[in-house]
Amino acid sequence: MTVLDKDRLFPTEPQVRALARELYDGVSGLPIISPHGHTDPRWFAENDPFPDPTNLFVTPDHYVFRMLHSQGIPLETLGVPRVDGGESEQDTRKIWRLFAQNYHLFRGTPSRLWIDHAFQEVFGITQRLSADTADAIYDQIADCLGRDDFRPRALFERFNIEAISTTESAIDDLRWHKMIMGSGWGGKVVTAYRPDAVIDPEFEGFAGNIVTFGAMTGQDTNTWSGYLAAHRARRAEFKRYGATSSDHGHPTARTEDLPQPQAEALFQKALAGQCSAQEADMFRGHMLTEMARMSLEDGLVMQIHPGSMRNHSGDVMERFGRDKGYDIPTRTDYVSALRPLLNAVGSDARLTLILFTLDESSYARELAPLAGVYPALKLGPAWWFHDSYEGMKRFREMTTETAGFYNTVGFNDDTRAFCSIPARHDVARRVDCGYLATLIATGRLDRDEAHEVAYDLTYRLAKEAYRL
Repeated sequence: MTVLDKDRLFPTEPQVRALARELYDGVSGLPIISPHGHTDPRWFAENDPFPDPTNLFVTPDHYVFRMLHSQGIPLETLGVPRVDGGESEQDTRKIWRLFAQNYHLFRGTPSRLWIDHAFQEVFGITQRLSADTADAIYDQIADCLGRDDFRPRALFERFNIEAISTTESAIDDLRWHKMIMGSGWGGKVVTAYRPDAVIDPEFEGFAGNIVTFGAMTGQDTNTWSGYLAAHRARRAEFKRYGATSSDHGHPTARTEDLPQPQAEALFQKALAGQCSAQEADMFRGHMLTEMARMSLEDGLVMQIHPGSMRNHSGDVMERFGRDKGYDIPTRTDYVSALRPLLNAVGSDARLTLILFTLDESSYARELAPLAGVYPALKLGPAWWFHDSYEGMKRFREMTTETAGFYNTVGFNDDTRAFCSIPARHDVARRVDCGYLATLIATGRLDRDEAHEVAYDLTYRLAKEAYRL
């Protein structure tokens, strides 16, 4: 049996554990604010049943299939579709059995905690997934998915989600958000503006993307002024469908504040496909500063997710496309890299710039001191490879003394795996309450203050920072 421990993730010392439990009991039932993620808006637009357990838990979740692939299991056998139309496994029960046979690989990982939580809390499953239980668990989940109370909108309401933001490309037509808005359903699902495809000269199909960008906005995107006008137009369109934020996933945190002639010349080189790697990085960096200035105009919160070497395997990128588990963290500089942008707009409190990192070595050395002084800058929560018990704990330990709690923005789940959302938020609430309990026990925080901070970290900071 794999019944969840009610005190999981709390400190082990009895007095501190009791304090953590007290704090957690005060916030465990609060609504979920999910201000940044990658769930599919089509789920909520069409509200069709999820097709099967495999397509819910395995195929869309790169945390899952990257671990299985790391043990030599081909992505094709996990049903991951190929961009060239080549064969991949279509038998979802066969894929599920393979997943179950290898479930031991997830021992000690956050994925195991999230999946076990979803099994028990969403589907009432208390057996451990294994080769022996694979079919029974598959059948139990499949039976649930056939019921109306397991459709996407019903689960959204059952999960107590107050607001969720998806993330769409600048050249997405937003059809699913249009359908949601016109459906009469009361769930708050908003979009976020992700312009990487039309900002990054190294993004596949960049020049063609710029043509599409111009056609969608009616702007001449062959000119610098028309290109910037197209961004303003698309940002306004995204706001009409609920967007409160933009999101930028650049390889580095580099920013620039170039003179207009230099920026325009770089743009023309990018259109012609003539940028060197250094020039492409310079252009991306300048566009972060342009996006920050646009945020001052239109109020969109700005998120920067830097420091991932995307699609590390050229072979996997060629055969399966982006986001297939081969994005690898890199060392990231923030002090020098962010200085041009922060010198330009970082002291303007009207701007909210939320910064994430995959380089934990920068928490205490760079990020907390920066967020602890620039009014515009806030620290996003532990992200991606670090949105785990240990990662969240390290984040609090390494940033709180310099940046405090109120230069952070609570938690976001940043997931494609819908049923993991309550689990991820539950982990964050438990970790934060454990950390606060330790502060009480060591005389660094009063008990009543800890209850206020627990509420803020769980609910208020995310809602206010993302203007939801």
